Amino acid sequence: MARIDLTLYPERLERAVRRARERNILIPTFAQMKDPSRIPPEVRAELSQIGLWDLHPRNLFRITWHNEPKAQGGGFGPVNYLEIPPRLSGVPARILLLVGKWFPTGAHKVGAAFGCLVPRLVTGQFDPTTQKAVWPSTGNFCRGGAYDSALLGCHSIAILPEGMSRERFEWLERIAGEVIKTPGTESNVKEIFDKCWELRRSGEDLMIFNQFEELGNYLWHYEITGHAMLEVLERAARPQDRYRGMVSSTGSAGTIASGDFMKQRFPESKIMACEALQCPTLLENGFGAHRIEGIGDKHVPWIHNVKNTDLVAAIDDNAVVSLARLFNEPAGRSYLVKIGVPEEIVSQLDLLGFSGISNLLGAIQFARYYELGEQDIVLSVLTDSMELYQSRLQEMRAEMGEYTEIQAAADYARWLLGQSTEHLLELRYTDRRRIHNLKYFTWVEQQGKTSEELNAQWYDPDYWTEVQQQVEEIDALIEEFNARVKAS
Repeated sequence: MARIDLTLYPERLERAVRRARERNILIPTFAQMKDPSRIPPEVRAELSQIGLWDLHPRNLFRITWHNEPKAQGGGFGPVNYLEIPPRLSGVPARILLLVGKWFPTGAHKVGAAFGCLVPRLVTGQFDPTTQKAVWPSTGNFCRGGAYDSALLGCHSIAILPEGMSRERFEWLERIAGEVIKTPGTESNVKEIFDKCWELRRSGEDLMIFNQFEELGNYLWHYEITGHAMLEVLERAARPQDRYRGMVSSTGSAGTIASGDFMKQRFPESKIMACEALQCPTLLENGFGAHRIEGIGDKHVPWIHNVKNTDLVAAIDDNAVVSLARLFNEPAGRSYLVKIGVPEEIVSQLDLLGFSGISNLLGAIQFARYYELGEQDIVLSVLTDSMELYQSRLQEMRAEMGEYTEIQAAADYARWLLGQSTEHLLELRYTDRRRIHNLKYFTWVEQQGKTSEELNAQWYDPDYWTEVQQQVEEIDALIEEFNARVKAS
């Protein structure tokens, strides 16, 4: 049976309520994150005076895809998305990308952190007055967790590989209670897990929010990102258009849960998982190191509903870092405008961080593989923006010199027009089972899960739907928590 544990711990819950009252914290419901028109007018009025990244408790209500795209005092509106024109993608299909920059912290992972933390908080399982919150991550998730923890006034421990971008560490040094750098880079997830076990054995009073196994991460994206995708589709689709599927780097397997939501409404649609070509774990049980920050690998996340995944594609990290320059360097942008990419689109290409570029390339592969036309729609997400990778651009300039129009033309031709499906696999039933079985080696052998639950993920038709159906129960607990906070 798969359910988020909602067992109540009354004494701890009372302490959590008192802490929230002391710090003027109210918690948004899933219903409010899906539809901000449900947010109380007095909260919206307060937000008009608050910056998007401010460490302010009302910014919890900005954990939504509906934020107005402005840094200070923004309200709510339609879901932010960017449509990539064929002149840029090289395919006629309509590629629609949800924009993650306009979340607090500049990345949608703050929502995943919310999904992991809040069920524990409103049940009293997590006591912010005594426990430390541990956030293992390859970058943005631990930033979101540290942000949420700071609002609660509890000590946070952010764990991430030492090779991640400088911007992440600079921000965490200001917000997190403690930052632990583990060996390696994006591919070194096991080292993060090992550090978590070390902390468990230390005897400290702490709770580890592991995004790779927390069903709250799955649920937040299923319910919130899934509804956001549906809204974008309904708003953008013309009468003759067809939704064909969604594409997502696996990462912690949170975002890809939105594909489960969409497939329930469009049963013929597909879900494609992306990973780095330099570390093709899903594709061929492979390993390695890569530079696509934010997607993790060398294991299959516990919360990945592999049985519902239709394709796997590998993205060359050389393509990602090259296109980061094409999309952001003056010579690259000038070249794109010169060849006919609308300037309005070119000016927004900084909305694509490294994992966002990877998702775009995955969507292009998806469109090429299925030979999609101009009436076909593919959806994906931009986890964060280049605001978090400016140091990487500086490093590339120092290493490779100034970016020129000739290099721009080469990158455009090779990595966009030349994006192939050579490393794409449409999954048979046995392929999906092979990928699912890889979970055993991480989660049963190393992390203490049981083979019985692993089998339930594959054979029990209710395993994932039981989690999906917990939203109303969690919202009721949130509303009760808020009522107690507001009580004198």
